Amino acid sequence: MTNVFDGLIGQADLADELAAAATSARIASAELDHAADGAMSMFGDEVVPESGSAMTHAWLFTGPPGSGRSVAATAFAAALECQDPTTVGCGECRACVTVLAGTHGDVRHIAPEGLTISVRQIRDIVQLAARRPTTGRWQIVIVEDADRLTEHGANALLKAVEEPPERTIFLLCAPSVSPEDIAVTLRSRCRHVALIAPPASSIAQVLIQRDGIDADRAEWAASVAGGHVGRARRLATDEHARAQREQALSLARAAVREGEMYAAGEALVNAAKKVADEIAAELNEPEMAELMTALGAGGTGKGTARPPRGSAGVIKELEKRQKTRHTRIMRDTLDRALVDLAALFRDALAMSMGASVTMMHPDKTETLAGPMATYAAPDRLLGCVEAVLECRDALGKNVKPRFAVDALMVRLSEQLARRSRPA
Repeated sequence: MTNVFDGLIGQADLADELAAAATSARIASAELDHAADGAMSMFGDEVVPESGSAMTHAWLFTGPPGSGRSVAATAFAAALECQDPTTVGCGECRACVTVLAGTHGDVRHIAPEGLTISVRQIRDIVQLAARRPTTGRWQIVIVEDADRLTEHGANALLKAVEEPPERTIFLLCAPSVSPEDIAVTLRSRCRHVALIAPPASSIAQVLIQRDGIDADRAEWAASVAGGHVGRARRLATDEHARAQREQALSLARAAVREGEMYAAGEALVNAAKKVADEIAAELNEPEMAELMTALGAGGTGKGTARPPRGSAGVIKELEKRQKTRHTRIMRDTLDRALVDLAALFRDALAMSMGASVTMMHPDKTETLAGPMATYAAPDRLLGCVEAVLECRDALGKNVKPRFAVDALMVRLSEQLARRSRPA
C-alpha cells in the first residue's frame, strides 16, 4: 500500500474528499500550534459545508455492510496523523502504520463489547480523548457501529461532540442517517460522507491482486457477496463460509417440505451457535487468563494460587461481557444468513416480474431463483422477503433465535407450500 486511501475500494471521490479535508486539518493544526494560549478552537461552532475541503471536528461515515465504513474512518485518521511533510496519508510513516495497525496512542476505537455500546465505554474514551495528543496532531475517537449506541451512550457522545476539546476529532460509523441508526441530534452535528457498495469487478480485482486468489473463484465470490469485500474474501478462501451460504439458501426448498422445514431452521440456528462457540473459545480464554494474572492468580508465591478476595465481581463482569459478545456473534451470523435468503427471494421476485437487474445470487438463477419465479406469484415472493425481514427484526428485539427462525419457516411455508401460478 502506497497511500492510506488505497484500501477504499471503488470510493475514489470519497478518498479525494478525505485527503483534501486532511490537508485542511494539517493547516489548522499548524495554526493551533502558533495560536496564543486560550485561543478558540479552529473548528468551534463553524458551519461546515457538506462538500469541499473544509475540516470539522465530527464526521459520520455511512454505507451498506461491507462498503468499508470503518476502513474509511481509520484511513482518514491515519491521514490526519500522518507525519510525511509532502504527502497526506503516505501510508509509510510511523503515524500511518500505527493508526492502520490500531496501535497509535492518540487514536481510539469504540466498538460494541456485546450487543450495544454502553455509556461507560463512551465516557471512558471521551475522558481520555479530552487530553492533549501525546505523539500526533489530534486525539481521534472512531466509533464503529454507532447504530448500537445505547440511549445514554448516545447522549454522552452528543455532549462531547457539542463541546469538543480543541484537539479532538470524532469519526462515527453507521449504516445510514436514519434515526433508527443514528440520533438526529448527533447526525446534525457531523459532516456526513456516504460510501457506496463497490462493484463486483473492483472486488474481484482486489481478491486477485492483493490476495492471490484464482480469477474464477474471485469473480464468483465477488458476484455473490452483495458488495461486501470481507465476505467475498471469506467465500473465496473459506469452505465453511461457502457451506453456511448454501445452508441459508436451502431454507427456501425446505419451506415447501413440511417434514424438513423445522429441522432446516434448527440446523441453521445450531450452525450459527457453533460459529459463536468457536470464536468465543478463541477470545474468552486469553481474556480470562489476562484478568486472573492482573488479579495476582497463578503465581508461585504464598497466597497467589487464587485471585484475592473481592475480585469475584470483576470476574463476573468479564463473564457477562463475554456472554453478550457470544450472543452478538451468533445473531450477526444468523443475520448474514437471513440477508442471503432475502436476496434469493428478491432475485426470484425480479425474475418473476421480468425486471432487468443484477442478480444477488447469479449462481442460483437456474437452480433456485428461476424455479421459484415460475412456481410462486410475485405477491407470494414479496411475502417471503417480508417474512425474512420480520425475522431479522425479531432477532434485533431479543426474540430467541430458535423461535424467530421457526416462525420464519411457518411464514415461508404459507407463502410457498401451495402452487400459486398456473401449471
